[in-house]
This record gives sequence, C-alpha cells and structure tokens, in this order.
Amino acid sequence: MSVSSDTRSISVIRARFSAAGLPTLGAASALLAWWTATTVFNVSSFFLPSPADIMTAFRKQPEYLLRESWVTMTETLIGFGIAAASGLLIAMVLTASSVIQRATLPLLVALNSIPKVAIAPLLVVWMGFGQGPKITLVLLICFFPVVVSTMSGLTSTPADFGELARSLSASWWRVYFKVRLPWALPQIFVGLKVAISLAVIGAVVAEISNPDRGLGSVIVLSGQSFDTPLAFTALVLLALMSVMLFYVICAVERLLLPWARAISA
Repeated sequence: MSVSSDTRSISVIRARFSAAGLPTLGAASALLAWWTATTVFNVSSFFLPSPADIMTAFRKQPEYLLRESWVTMTETLIGFGIAAASGLLIAMVLTASSVIQRATLPLLVALNSIPKVAIAPLLVVWMGFGQGPKITLVLLICFFPVVVSTMSGLTSTPADFGELARSLSASWWRVYFKVRLPWALPQIFVGLKVAISLAVIGAVVAEISNPDRGLGSVIVLSGQSFDTPLAFTALVLLALMSVMLFYVICAVERLLLPWARAISA
C-alpha cells in the first residue's frame, strides 16, 4: 500500500510541475535570455529595453498603466462574450439546417476574409468614438473561430451515438442537446481559446486606430514621444493579459469537461 501511495504522490507532483512548473521555467528562461542579450551586447533601451527598464517604466506610473489595462480588458471581455454567445447560436442554427448552412456559410467566409485592420477606421466613422467601435472589432475578429469550431464539433458526432439515441425513440431536439452538443464541447473550447487570444489583438488594433483609451493608446502615445520602455511595458501587460485569459478558458474547460481529457488520453 505504501509503494502504491508513494507512486501516486510522485505522479501528482509530476503532473503539477508539468502544469505550472514548466510554463514558469520557460518564461523565466526567456526573460533571462532577453536580459542577458541586452546586457552583453549593450543594447540601448531606445531600441530594446531590458526587463529592468520595463519594470522602471511601470513603477513610474503604475496607476495609469493599470487603468488603461482595465479599459482594454473590459473591451476584450465584452466583445469576446458577445462573439462567443452569437457564434455558438449561429453555429447551432447552421448545423441544424443544411439549407441555411449552404446559403449563409459562403457569406460568413467572405466577411471573415475582410482585413479587420481596414475595418477599424470605418467603425469610428460609423459608430463614433468611445468603446463601441472597439468592442465591435473584437466581436468581428472572435466570431468566426467560434462558429467554425462549434460547427466542426457538432458535425463530428459518431454515427453510432445517433443511431442509439434514435433506437430509444429520442426526438431530434433531444438528440441534438443530449448527444451532439455535449460531444462538441471539447471542440467548442478549442475555438474559444483561439478567440480569446484574438480578442486582445482586436482590442489593441481598435485602440491604435482610435487612441483615446487603453493600452493601444499607450503604445501610440509612447511611440510619438519615443518612450520605448513605456511601449514595451504596454506590450508586456498585453501579453500577460492574453496568457491569463487563455488559461482562464483552460481552467473552465477542465472544470466543465473532466471527461474530455480521459477520452483524449
């Protein structure tokens, strides 16, 4: 019994190190390499600030940077939430009716092919200044990955499951919500994880086009004043925000779908 308990304890420690230790080790190694390169080659902070320069820039105005980070976070979450809800709904409609899917899917693909950077200035013209255009751009950039991943999941249900449900006299709607949708959830979360990373990019692109608030405006203004360390500080905050949101989605997936890892393993 003790041998089995020790083996289980070692497995738990390895799993925890793999989940938290390895990402931390990778980030620390990247920071060390960055710091070493700027020190050994004596790179000017105007071109590439060191991690120490970035920390100094953050300490000079932490309240300002955190306030702008919250603005970007708000725009990201609102746009992502609307995109996730609408994307799931539209994907369910498209997979429920092959006629609607064939009629509208080419239009969705065509709309997605339009460069979002080109749309950002037009959104300001159409919707004015403020958070509206920024949230809309986040919605547009997140929408298609959610739709595609949800459709892929809903159409990948094994045929045996459907036949079994029909043999039990289950209705079409019951089969859809009790069999197809649960089976599609792992694939749906793949789309959500892709979309949450794109959401931060969409928010920054919109803020750069309309630099009144947010970390995108910090990048624009610091570029105009040639304050490279401040611009890199905003970039680091954006990276941290994207990583945090990505792992929040991963945590929700593990919480809601504990069975998915067992199936994939």
